[in-house]
Amino acid sequence: MFGGINSVIPQIINGLPRNAFGTEFSGIQWLHNLFPSMLAYSISQAITRIFAFLGMYLLLKRHFVKTEETYIIRIYVSLAFALTPFWPSGMLSTLGMPLALWAFLNIRERNYSYKEWITLILLPFYSSFVLGFFFFLTAIGLLWIRDVVVKKKVNWVFFSSIIAMTLTYLLLEYRLVYSLIFPEAPTNRNEFFESTNGFWSTIRLIFNNYFYGHTHVMTLHTFVIVPLSFLVLWAITSKSKGQLEKKFIYLFILNFVLSVWYAFWFYKGWGPIKERVSFLNTFNFSRFHFLRPLIIYMMFAVGALILWKRGKHWKLIVKLCLAAQLLVVFSANNEIYYREAGTPTFKQFYATAQFSDIKKYIDKPQNSYRVVSIGIHPDIAQYNGFYTLDTYNNFYPLAYKHRFRKIIAKELDKNPTLKSYFDHWGGRCYIFVSELGKKYDFKKDSKVKIHHLELNTKVLKSMGGKYIFSAVPILNAKENHLEFKKAFNQKDSAWKIYLYEVK
Repeated sequence: MFGGINSVIPQIINGLPRNAFGTEFSGIQWLHNLFPSMLAYSISQAITRIFAFLGMYLLLKRHFVKTEETYIIRIYVSLAFALTPFWPSGMLSTLGMPLALWAFLNIRERNYSYKEWITLILLPFYSSFVLGFFFFLTAIGLLWIRDVVVKKKVNWVFFSSIIAMTLTYLLLEYRLVYSLIFPEAPTNRNEFFESTNGFWSTIRLIFNNYFYGHTHVMTLHTFVIVPLSFLVLWAITSKSKGQLEKKFIYLFILNFVLSVWYAFWFYKGWGPIKERVSFLNTFNFSRFHFLRPLIIYMMFAVGALILWKRGKHWKLIVKLCLAAQLLVVFSANNEIYYREAGTPTFKQFYATAQFSDIKKYIDKPQNSYRVVSIGIHPDIAQYNGFYTLDTYNNFYPLAYKHRFRKIIAKELDKNPTLKSYFDHWGGRCYIFVSELGKKYDFKKDSKVKIHHLELNTKVLKSMGGKYIFSAVPILNAKENHLEFKKAFNQKDSAWKIYLYEVK
């Protein structure tokens, strides 16, 4: 947890820099340090959703949906927002934005107490700078600049609150700051070439993101909120626009602009600029679209309020939309979604009993040999204490990526998609196999077999690689200097593991 700036974690890639992982001052780090994984996850879900509801409710009641009569809009929109799927590693990185916005707007209006300041100081302990709040604070900074330009007056208290929260993040994320300012060596992000889309692909991506969202910030707005927003837009074109209508239009436009920004970040026109400015590769600026959950649900609330004020029949439409959106987000609950998708449970995924059997069979100290995985995520081996040469990490030495690539070079040459995926990103430093493609979870009922594997096991062995955990049988193992040892199956595991020794 408190490893030094230059310390490494020997269990991963023969020494993964400690700075590749998050700060030790993160609430979720401590939850997983103190509690078993599923309990920590459950507590984190509860904390995140409670404060997501509280933040959106306070924001709407104070600044957007203020009257007692419209309490149903505040409650239902806040509840729907709090139930949206979110990136678990981010905690309150996106779902905490309404609470932060409530505090900032109160301070901006000079109508605040100590609660707002405490909120802005404590939120960084349970959220991430790079997974949300860098982009949020940039937006708040632009709001301050707009006030200076339009109102011709500098609000120093508001400015101080922005600086206070930013400095808190920078202090907590000192590892990230140090790595960006004093890079010791190139990392895999130096080869992160993401701007490859043509113009029409970019246009399609705009509307795909606008209507369907992004997997890391799922808003589930497609079926209810989008139609409602266009209905509101139609309704306000036929009457004079008050402050409420103007707020809706601003939110509507901003929502679309964020999708445009996201899509054009991957446009190939950026390529020459990113080649000259490496920071544009190492930091993902497309994530301004992480503001969309906040914007979309604020737009939902303001739009619902506009229709509510039009009369009795419109109120019924609003109530139906609120109920429908709740049904949508509740149906997407992880317990429902992943069960219906047929994915393994946590227990089946990490298969601790099965990997304990493998450990006993090998019967050597786990730090005395290295393993790699085929057809399953290396996280599974890591979770069970094995030392892995493969990893899923977006920040590790570029020299290691190049060395690891020699193991799978022939497999990458067979498959242009895999080759581009590894060479232009490399976050998944996996043993890629052309016959398997980009699939990393072959369950025990899989009939897939590898017929023509071509690995450079000489390089694998020189890096300490001794065993391969494969989720599918390798039919030409001997040609790769691999010796099949034993197949491991266990009723509570999602996998059948074929153990191969590198000879």
